[in-house]
Amino acid sequence: MLNKEQRQPSEKSIPIFGSYPFYFFYRPAMRNIFRRHNPADEKDAKKKKKKKPVWREWLDAALFAIVAATLIRTFIVEAYTIPSESMEGTMLVNDYLFVSKMAYGPRLPMTPLAIPLVHNTMPITGGRSFSEAIQWGYHRLPGFGHVQRYDVVVFNFPDGDTVFKDDNGNIRQEDYYTIRRLPPREQALILSNGIEHRPVDKTDNYIKRCVGVPGDVVEIRSGLLYVNGKPAPDFPHIKHEYSVVLKGMLGLSDDTKDAAQINESKDLRQGPPGSSFNVLLQNDKLDVLRHAPEVASVNRYYEPAGLLGGPANWTFPQDTFHYKWNVDNFGPISIPEKGKAINLTPENIAMYRRLISVYEGNKLEERDGKFFVNGTATSTFTPKMNYYWMMGDNRHNSLDSRFWGFVPESHVVGKASFVWLSYGPNGIRWSRLFRSIHALEE
Repeated sequence: MLNKEQRQPSEKSIPIFGSYPFYFFYRPAMRNIFRRHNPADEKDAKKKKKKKPVWREWLDAALFAIVAATLIRTFIVEAYTIPSESMEGTMLVNDYLFVSKMAYGPRLPMTPLAIPLVHNTMPITGGRSFSEAIQWGYHRLPGFGHVQRYDVVVFNFPDGDTVFKDDNGNIRQEDYYTIRRLPPREQALILSNGIEHRPVDKTDNYIKRCVGVPGDVVEIRSGLLYVNGKPAPDFPHIKHEYSVVLKGMLGLSDDTKDAAQINESKDLRQGPPGSSFNVLLQNDKLDVLRHAPEVASVNRYYEPAGLLGGPANWTFPQDTFHYKWNVDNFGPISIPEKGKAINLTPENIAMYRRLISVYEGNKLEERDGKFFVNGTATSTFTPKMNYYWMMGDNRHNSLDSRFWGFVPESHVVGKASFVWLSYGPNGIRWSRLFRSIHALEE
């Protein structure tokens, strides 16, 4: 028979806190110290609990990895590759970089029915990797800040809502709306293979430098960029086009091309080099070329004001009657700001048609010189989103806002953060690895 002390529960094994109700609460979880331990009971319990097969364990691990990677890719950071020369020499082809979604706030998915970790095209079989059966509106979570002037930004191509196919059914890279400005016979030939529509978050990703934020006035004079009436910073690796006159007919030496970082296949213009030619050159290499022994003179080249060229060269807003602009003489143009009314006139409506009807989702009608938005006559329009002006650092080799206009905030993906891998024709570019975009542009 147990004495009084033996009947008292030990404080180390039972957290009764000096009160019987707590003892009652914890009692179901307590092991019965008076029950004799039987090893057979534990063996039977283990038999009842089935062990997962190996394939199930691998499946669970794969599903967890996909879900985790999708959440990271959507809300935190995503990897991108530079596919073209439009941002040279700040960003180079085959630079692999991380883009921060948190910098401006992660954008919530607008097309939720999609294959995880794939953008808009299946990698092997081709074809669409998403379904438009469900479409959500534009929403963005809070981030660390907003798009700042001269940030390098990744965004969805504004003109990419419609693309066309080649003879094999693959998507062509040319701008659909540029093709639509060609003569009807050329249009019909190019578009004969059909077109495809894409939602905002499934258009191709572009990377450019934001040179105009909401409320800015952007202008290009003789190839030089001005923002709010002041010259914009000309970063060291921005490329401009120059006319080069040589002292002889032998062309540039290999030593000069290497020192000035001139790629003969993509930087030289107007045919093979002779006594006179054009070249795309980084700002910090201008003196190198000017002091080369075979060079007589180097001068900035730009298209004269009023020179429009053919339909494929027309700049935004593609109204050559009211706007005789080109890539080197453009604007001034005011960047639309959320909540700030825009005056609509027959002269400027070409600049805002797409903004009102496509980006903001309104019905725009024009009758007898008057404008109707959603059936209501108006002479103004107030945007519900902010807009930005994006340009490539390779100024004469970039498809940017000079051709397709404003970039809505709904299209902004994130801020280019740093390069984690880079390789070129000669292998890995070790000097670029794990360098921030800010460091690379200096």
